[in-house]
Amino acid sequence: MAERVAVAAMAVRTGFGRGGAGLLGAGFAGTPAFAPVTRFDTAGRRTDRAATLPGCPDLAEELTGVVAEVCAGLTAAQRAATPVLLAAHADAANAEVAAAVVAGTGVAGVPRTYTNACVAASTAVADAATVLRTGRAERVVVAAGYLVEPAMFGLFDAGRALARDGRARPFSRGRQGMVLGDGVAAVLLTPDTGSPLATIEGWGRTGDGHHVVKPAPDGSGLARAIGTALERGGVDPAEVGYVNANGTGTEFNDAAEVAALRRVFARAPVPVSSTKSVHGHALEASGLVELVVTVLALGEGRLPVNAGYLGPDPACELDLVLEPRTAAPRYALTLNSAFGGANTALLVGAP
Repeated sequence: MAERVAVAAMAVRTGFGRGGAGLLGAGFAGTPAFAPVTRFDTAGRRTDRAATLPGCPDLAEELTGVVAEVCAGLTAAQRAATPVLLAAHADAANAEVAAAVVAGTGVAGVPRTYTNACVAASTAVADAATVLRTGRAERVVVAAGYLVEPAMFGLFDAGRALARDGRARPFSRGRQGMVLGDGVAAVLLTPDTGSPLATIEGWGRTGDGHHVVKPAPDGSGLARAIGTALERGGVDPAEVGYVNANGTGTEFNDAAEVAALRRVFARAPVPVSSTKSVHGHALEASGLVELVVTVLALGEGRLPVNAGYLGPDPACELDLVLEPRTAAPRYALTLNSAFGGANTALLVGAP
């Protein structure tokens, strides 16, 4: 049975490109990857902006690529014994995507595919950590992917959830909504062997039971998820040195998340930023992309900027990272929330 779960390898693809260099450079500095969408027609929409990879990438190919990257150090026999927990936005094609990943990488299979909206990938990470801690596998890959496409772009635009000015401005005065972004990522999780990129120390999952779409305004559900993650990891709130927030840039979600953070960190304010402000909202893949960003922050000793800030909102008073900041936190949290009041919190330990 593993006492600690290690992030042994990771791979990521966003609007900044394939790999983490763009995220660490422009992304951490607060320069967003948002640009006009060219892969489909946005005529008649309220906005035309998203953070996308060039051209028209294929989701199965991109997922196969990141899984192959994190499995590069494994033997064929080890890959054949490694399951993949997959969070993907392919709807009826999810089974085909999973089959393509298995065929292209030689992994054991995809026993679970997660489609529970914006907490899909973080839920998969929590399940993978449980599998490892209970000794049911020697290693697990978690993979997740979303590529901006016309159906969801049109749906969120029609629901007035997308920012008309094409900028995500989490926790800021004058924020108008989210901006979508491509996100494909994979992490290889193993028992801690002493030299990980980071460790998964704890996790928590809750449901608000408040509204079919809106979060509970008092942040109680997300606060419980954070509390569970901290308790599972045996970590006090004062030991957390950074929070990668859900921060979609929408009015209700941001205010509810701030209420949750105030409940947990009232006595020990913590630096906060939402990197959706630079790489966009990758829906089902968000939790894994943001886990990768959090691991990068811990490894580099730098906190990513909360971009797009126009000024303080009384409902969102936080220690926001508004310019590049060096730090060496021992622990960080990455948070995600979804329609229906679903919440996840992952507690990440520095290498």
